[in-house]
Amino acid sequence: MTELNEGEVEQYSRHLSLKDFGQESQIKLKESSVLVIGAGGLGCPVLQYLVAAGVGKIGIVDNDVVESSNLQRQILFNHDDIGAPKAKVAAAKLTRLNPFIKIHPIIERLKKENAESLFSDYDLIVDGTDNFSSRYLINDACIIFGKPLIHGSIHLFEGMVSVFNFKDGPTYRCLFPEQPDSSSIPSCAEAGVLGVLPGIIGCIQAMEAIKVITGQGQPLSGKVLTYDSLSNSTRMINLQALPKSREIKELPDACEPCSAPSQKMCLNKEIVEISEYELREMMAEKKDLQILDVREDWERLQSRIDPSLHQPLGNLVNSLPVSPLDCLIPEKDVVVYCKAGVRSRMACEALQSIGFNHLFNLTPGMDGWMNTFPEFTHRG
Repeated sequence: MTELNEGEVEQYSRHLSLKDFGQESQIKLKESSVLVIGAGGLGCPVLQYLVAAGVGKIGIVDNDVVESSNLQRQILFNHDDIGAPKAKVAAAKLTRLNPFIKIHPIIERLKKENAESLFSDYDLIVDGTDNFSSRYLINDACIIFGKPLIHGSIHLFEGMVSVFNFKDGPTYRCLFPEQPDSSSIPSCAEAGVLGVLPGIIGCIQAMEAIKVITGQGQPLSGKVLTYDSLSNSTRMINLQALPKSREIKELPDACEPCSAPSQKMCLNKEIVEISEYELREMMAEKKDLQILDVREDWERLQSRIDPSLHQPLGNLVNSLPVSPLDCLIPEKDVVVYCKAGVRSRMACEALQSIGFNHLFNLTPGMDGWMNTFPEFTHRG
């Protein structure tokens, strides 16, 4: 029977005194193993809190080195670490945080060839990557090898978290059924990222991992939590499990992360990010332009772009693979917008998976449109 030693009892004393958590949950953490893929903006807070919580075995998969541009958000590192492997530096620092657990730096890039050997040693997988192809590879490997997945992702000022492949719950492919072409993966260097945001999303991922391991609370399985940092608001989207999402026969290839030299090969061709100015030009030039609002009903009641169709993201995703709106024509241009460009990007990916190939995402969202063109904003 697993027991806690004297040092562990002292280090985890606040857990042990927590009602309905206590020694039983702490031992579950000690007996668990978690593989964190990516030691970047999301991976850093995930690793810090899982290590501090007492997860018994943690693997860190990352073949990248620390760069100065990482330091704005990857808070495990400092200027002295520049040029050193992230996984190795992270493991050394985290061991000083908790000497009672095992931390394994894996200085490799996750590929379909090594996925099984890496996943086989761990109970739970945490996705801290920053590109779509890696997310599909991780998701599909979790399905094939039977591992629950804690997913987190960010874009501009918004982020999302969900738990996939947990007790026959939805997978990442239930949200985005088909992997987009690698050329449609945006570069984080180009899009930018607010440094605090991955810290917030990573902390939520760590919390979900602890819930899954200990059986405490209700994990975000069948739900997608979205977070808007500018308004400090959250939304919950219900997600249905699609049996077809588990029909995975082989693992896909993953392209290089956005920090790699090959990032220019990952530029978007099918889903085009546009500004409010570009949308205004399109509206003036194209009489048959289709504009889709994927915000919630209450948001649309406050303001909207006219003319535009409306389908909340949750309804859109749950209607797949059937077209969410009969009046949307896949062969014609579709501009999708939400509050700040994140939900609309998700909607574009979903529409792309069912045959829409002329998709435009309004990057600044309704916020940017209202600030620039208040006279063309319908209110109330």
